[in-house]
Parts: sequence; structure tokens; C-alpha cells
Amino acid sequence: MQRMADDLMDSYDEELEQEIDDRYVDENGERLLVDSSSRRDYFKNLFHLQGELVKLQDWVQQSREKIVILFEGRDAAGKGGVIKRITQRLNPRVARVAALPAPNDRERTQWYFQRYVSHLPAAGEMVLFDRSWYNRAGVEHVMGFCTEDEYEEFFRSVPEFEKMLVRSGIRVIKYWFSITDEEQHLRFLGRIHDPLKQWKLSPMDLQSRVRWEEYTKAKEVMLERTHIPEAPWWVVPADDKKKARLNCISHLLSQMPYQDVPHPEVVLPARVRNPDYFRQPVPENLIVPQIF
Repeated sequence: MQRMADDLMDSYDEELEQEIDDRYVDENGERLLVDSSSRRDYFKNLFHLQGELVKLQDWVQQSREKIVILFEGRDAAGKGGVIKRITQRLNPRVARVAALPAPNDRERTQWYFQRYVSHLPAAGEMVLFDRSWYNRAGVEHVMGFCTEDEYEEFFRSVPEFEKMLVRSGIRVIKYWFSITDEEQHLRFLGRIHDPLKQWKLSPMDLQSRVRWEEYTKAKEVMLERTHIPEAPWWVVPADDKKKARLNCISHLLSQMPYQDVPHPEVVLPARVRNPDYFRQPVPENLIVPQIF
């Protein structure tokens, strides 16, 4: 029983490791401490919500639902963090993450939505898009990677595209993670001062600071022109990472008519032991050095 308890705690340590990865820094690069009682409350609520996500997963499989969840927001808004917590305890064959790179030369000549279509879910699947086709309304428009005609065509097409997805039986949920100028500034400082996070800071991220107001205008136009009844936008206040995760997951669960799926009792069968079986020893030169 103790070994089983240790294994359970080890699985929870994964969240603790991610929590350590979320370390905050101040203007001077110094670590900021997090109140332990608030952390305990956060973990308690998170584990409860993740238990509900497992129930949602079972329901999606049993009901053959198809779900698409879009996560949009400024750089360092916390999209990746909430996606990690949603998928952390789910079956990756049921809950998949799509994080597409910039389009290649061939993809730039295709119908704009074509490269996203191949990632859409089949029955019994959820797909979480870490950024999505709304790149055209944001970074592509602000950075001049698309023409004005392509930009306007996107707004003409995307409502029809999403209505088509919904008519085909796909649930489409869209989240915008909203952070303030000051909060993004602090999170970028965290990436600059933390060697484990510096890879997250790209030249495009730096430009997003320079063009903060242009991104704001682009976001406002996007929300106004693509907020449709079939696939409405939901804005997540995200200056507090932990609250944003909990609130987003709770809201996501509220959008699904999921229910407990009964499972047959699992009985572990006895191991078959044959008298002529002998387990061969592993050669020493194949064993990983036991440094720890």
C-alpha cells in the first residue's frame, strides 16, 4: 500500500515540477515567493478539476463527440500552461494538442484553412489548438505577413468555416487569454532571466512588445468580427496564472453536457507462472549507470 501511495504522490509531483517552472521574477530578476496556503488551495482545486476532465474524456469517447478548443492570446499569456494542465492526466489519443509552426512555402499557396483541417478531431477526440487559424487576424496582420485582401477574406471566410464545423458535429470553443502590458513585461523578464525558459523568447515576442497597441487593435477587431453564436469567444482574465487555469478549466467543463460513464469492475488477473520459465539476467554493459 505504501508503494502505491508513493506512486500516487509521484504522479502529483509532476504538477509540482510544473509549478516550479512557473517561478515569478521581479524587475531585478529575483525570485518571488508564492504563499503556501494559496498554493495548497490551488492544487486542491486543480486536482478536483482534473478528475472532472477525466470524466469528460470518458464521456467524449463513449458519446463519440468531436471537440475543438482554440487558445489564443498575446505571447506569455499562459495558453501553454492551461493546455498542459488540461491534458496532463488525459489519454493523448483522446486529447491531442495541435501547435502548428509557421506555414512553409507550399502551405502558403494552399487554401488558408487547409493545414488546420488535417488536425480536426474524429469521433471520440478533443483537439486543443495552441494558436490556430486566428494567426491571420493577429500576428500575420500586425507583422505584415499577409495582404489586406487576404486579411479581409479571412474575416469573410472564418464565420462560414466555423459554422460548417459546427454543422458537421464539431463543438468549437474559443478562448482569448487577456493580460495587461505590465504582466507581459514581467513574464518576459522571467524568460530573460531563467535559462530554462529563454528558448520561449523569440524575436517575434520582442516585436510584440514594440507593437503592443497594434496587437490590441487587431484583437479588438478579431473579437468583434468573429464572435458568432455557433462559436462565441470567451475571454479569460489571465494576469493571475493559477486563477486563469482554474477558471478556464471550470468554464470548459460547464460547456459540455458530460456525465459519469459507468465502467465494469477491473479485476487484476493472477500472473501465470510456468516452472520452465527462467528470466535471463541483463548484461551489465546494457544497464544505465546508477548515478542517482
